[in-house]
Parts: sequence; structure tokens; C-alpha cells
Amino acid sequence: MPEAVDAPNPHGHNDVHHGTDRDSDRAAGVVSRGAAAAIDAAVVASIIGATYLGLLALRFAINLRPDWSWLSALLTTTAFVSLAVVYLFVCWAISGRTAGCMIMGLRVVGSRGQAVRPATALLRALLCVFFAIGLAWCAIDSRRRSVADVVLRTRVVYSR
Repeated sequence: MPEAVDAPNPHGHNDVHHGTDRDSDRAAGVVSRGAAAAIDAAVVASIIGATYLGLLALRFAINLRPDWSWLSALLTTTAFVSLAVVYLFVCWAISGRTAGCMIMGLRVVGSRGQAVRPATALLRALLCVFFAIGLAWCAIDSRRRSVADVVLRTRVVYSR
């Protein structure tokens, strides 16, 4: 029995399906992507806040007095940036979707709709965290690509 092969769509690309989700070819705009990024930033901030509260509770249980002296802007910034890179990398490498992407109905895919490779997901996470203003480029790009999309040949599409 011959193997089943995905038939090309009208654009000449093979349709790629991730589980039961179906991705569209329509690129996501700056508003949807910005909202997803804000949700993801809130997720990362919540994880850091919960971690700090847990550490404070542990410290209080040991010393019986709360102490915030160990908390600094440098530690918080470093933790936020590091966690954001890891969070984005893991989500994009595994499913192409972060929590913000799921809520907004988006997915990060390769140039032909394929899943993003782990190395590309890591580079994209680094670019998105350290050059977040690059997202604004999709507001003026005719194909709605951010700087990270242009550099790494990725796309963000609407996904059900």
C-alpha cells in the first residue's frame, strides 16, 4: 500500500498539521502578536513573583522574619530575561506556541509551515527578548514579518 502524501495547497506548499490544529497561511499582525507577547511577559513575571514569594516564605520559616534585602533590580532583571528566553525556547521548540500564542490563536512556523527546529527556536527566543522592538517591523512589512522572522525565516500564522 503506498504511503499517504500531503497534497500541495494552491500556493504550492504542503499543508502541515500539528495534532488536531489546522494552521492557516495568513500571517498574524502586530496587534495579535503584541497581545501574545504581553500575555507571555505576564506569565514570566508571574513565575518570577511566585518564586520570590516562595523564597521569602522559606526564609521567613527559617528566620521567622521577612527579609527583602537579597532582592535587587539586577537579580530581578537577570531572572526575567533568563526565564523569558527559556520559556520562549521551550514552547516554540515543542509546539510552536506559547501561552500567549494559544490564547491569541497563533503559531510560530518555518518558512514553509513546518515546525521550528530547536536551534531556530533558541535563536528566535534570544532575538525576541534582546531585540523586542523588532516586533514593530511587522507593522510596516507587507508580509507581516518581525525582524526575527526575517533573520530566521520563520512566520507567525493564525492557528485554530
